[in-house]
Order: sequence, then C-alpha cells, then structure tokens
Amino acid sequence: MPSPAKRIAILTSGGDCAGLNAVIRAAVLRAMALGWEVIGIMDGAHGLLSRPPRTMPLHAENVDTVMMRQGGTILGTTNKGDPFAYPMPNGTTKDRSGEIIEAFRTLVCDALIGIGGDGSLAILHRLAQQGGFPLIGVPKTIDNDLSMTESSIGFDTAVAVATEALDRLQPTAASHDRIMLLEVMGRDAGHIALSAGIAGGADVILIPEIPYDIKNVAAHIKNIHQRGRNFALIVVSEAVRTQDGVPVTNTLYGGEKRLGGIGHVIGAQIAELCQAETRVTVLGHVQRGGQPSASDRLVAAAFGVHAVELIREGKAGRMVAWSNRGVIDVPIAEAVKQPQQVDPKGSLVKTARGLGICLGDSVQ
Repeated sequence: MPSPAKRIAILTSGGDCAGLNAVIRAAVLRAMALGWEVIGIMDGAHGLLSRPPRTMPLHAENVDTVMMRQGGTILGTTNKGDPFAYPMPNGTTKDRSGEIIEAFRTLVCDALIGIGGDGSLAILHRLAQQGGFPLIGVPKTIDNDLSMTESSIGFDTAVAVATEALDRLQPTAASHDRIMLLEVMGRDAGHIALSAGIAGGADVILIPEIPYDIKNVAAHIKNIHQRGRNFALIVVSEAVRTQDGVPVTNTLYGGEKRLGGIGHVIGAQIAELCQAETRVTVLGHVQRGGQPSASDRLVAAAFGVHAVELIREGKAGRMVAWSNRGVIDVPIAEAVKQPQQVDPKGSLVKTARGLGICLGDSVQ
C-alpha cells in the first residue's frame, strides 16, 4: 500500500562538497516511489528569506544519473548569514528566524530534509524546533568532524583528491631533490591530513590535535636524507598553529577570516632548518569540487533513502549516520553537540606511527 501523499522539502546548507547531488537524487527517487511531491529550497535557508521563497520542483527529469555524478549542488548553498543573528547592511544583526519559519509554512510541506555540517544542522534543528516542523538531517562535510557518524558526505572524495596531489608531488620532488609540503583543508580537525598522508606515503603529517616541535620535523627529514632518499613529503592541516600557538588565517572580502597559510610558514622554517629546497602547495577548494567518489555516492544514496524512510515513519529531529557498514539514525542535538576531532590514540594515529611517519611530536 502506498503511503499517504506527502509534500517534503530538501535543501543543502554550509560549504559545498562532492556527493550532495547524489543525496538529493536518492531522496527524490525514494519519495517519488511513495507517491510524494518534493521541492528543493534554493541556497539553503537563505532561499526562505525571499518573497516568494526561492524553490524548484524536483522530479525524475532533473535528478538523473548525470546530475548524480556532478560535484556541488543543483540547489545552491551558503555558509554565511546565521538567521538568528543575520548581518544587516548597516552593520547590525537581526533575528530573521521568524521570516524563515513563516516562509517554510507557506510551502505547505510535511517535513524538511536538511543536508549540512554541524553548524548548518544545529541552525536547522533550532529552526525546526521553533517552527514546529519535522526535520531529518543528512551529514555532509569534507572535514568529517560530525560526531556519531563514521563518515560524512564529501570526506572520501576530499581524501582522494589530497592523496592524488601527493601522488603527483612525489615524482617532481624526487626529480629535483626537494621537500614538498601539501596544505589541506579540514577546519579544526585533521582527518583529511591524516588519512591522505597515510594513503599518499607522506613522511610527516601535522594535525591540530597533536602538538608539534618543528625541530622534530626537521630531524626526521634530515634522517631520511641521511638514509639516501633525496626527497620528502609533508602534509599539514590548515588548522595547525605556529609554534607560538597562533592560528594562521586569511582575511577575505568583507573582513571574514578563514584558516589558511600555515603551510608557507612551516615550509619556510623547514627550508632553513634543513637547508633544502622546499615547495609548498595549498590544495584549497580543489578538495571540494569534482566528481564524487564511488564511496561518497554509495553513502549518499543510503543516506537519502533512509532520510525519506524516517519521514515515512513519522520521525523527526534525527540525523542519518554511517556505522558498521550500514545506515543508522541518531539525535541531531547529540550529533552537533561537539565536533569529532582526530583521536591522538586512535587507530589511524597508531598506523601512522607504525609506518614511521613523523607527527611532529617526540612519540615514536
């Protein structure tokens, strides 16, 4: 028996990443099989600040397999403008949450599927509670720092891109007797750096969760050279701080500060301490774009289908999650309570140490 007719909405929020379109496609196809109507809200919750709200119908014709392979999101997204403290042109902030809730109600939807990271899901959860509408969250972030899920959409692709960068840097490093340093994203967590560093054969991996001494790094590289190898690969997470504990940031248009640049700081120090030619590559947004990996597509499909099933079961305030090779669901409030950083005593850290990779500290 088909389920009672429903009308649901879906949006993407926060930074983009590979795999978002695959989630949208899966959710739409499952909902259509149940006889439901699906609309997409444009540019995250910002689409609900327009009058009328900016939406698009979602059906089989615009969620085909071509769209599934595309990076980014067909719905658009934003990682700016907290609706509870929305920046206004005069420099003040305004609570515009009521406008968003009012607009969502005009769409006459039975539930909302929100695809986002910890910040986005926390905001959407608060809006849903205040507005009294059911919300199902889908975790996406290349940083993989959402708790209660082993993997988030976009992480696997970002790691693959960073690993490929190391694969490309190694031959040119060997050809020119150079030290190559790769700075990767990850926000306040070192998951990308650690995973890509192990997979890409890095000699040094620096992550924010493990304090480092630049002298330990230099000594490790000198030891490599003494053993007869003429190159070295270093991976640094963007949130790693200077030896003085200062975060390195860039100031963007409008005054916003973003992490980035620590690679050049450490690269200069290594060049001086090792007296070696050093080159720095900042991978940046390349990690967010491009076709999603097979793993990201697979998990995205499972997440999208399960999100619709949760709505079908009348559940709300839940986030789909990946655990032990399958999909589960957990409370959104618990998942966004605190970020999941790298465990300094975890399996991957032990693996890196076991491979002889220097993590910047004195532990062997």
